[in-house]
Amino acid sequence: MKETVAHNDFLCTTREFKNFDLRLKVKLEGTGFVNGGIQLRSQRAKEPAFEMVGYQADMGEGYWGSLYDESRRKKTLAHPQAAVVKHLVRANDWNDYVIRCEGSHVRLWLNGILTVDYTEEEKDLPMSGIIGIQIHGGGKSEASYKDITIEDLQ
Repeated sequence: MKETVAHNDFLCTTREFKNFDLRLKVKLEGTGFVNGGIQLRSQRAKEPAFEMVGYQADMGEGYWGSLYDESRRKKTLAHPQAAVVKHLVRANDWNDYVIRCEGSHVRLWLNGILTVDYTEEEKDLPMSGIIGIQIHGGGKSEASYKDITIEDLQ
């Protein structure tokens, strides 16, 4: 974590997922803008090629447990109360994230607590896509991910 991360970077699945239950452990460390996330039902952007387009389960100070719309609407769609997240997040340590997508319904759990229960109202958005894990550019930071499981839901 000696050098600033130049730009967002993503490691992605090679296949698309529609309805699924994703479980993983995540950890953020560093200085400056320390942020990462998990892309859901997303696609690689054409320009810039290192970006993604789609939902993101967010990580980082002020963002933990939130659902962001990366490179599309470019806004937070749903977020938990800051006071709740303050007591949930294990800073610089492993945190459990569970993400469940079923139809237009997206739910996020952080360390066992439901932080987002979101229903998409726009009918023309893709309901499937790749999953990607991210480190956000701009800080001297590192995002770590482990124990990743994805269960297809019928």
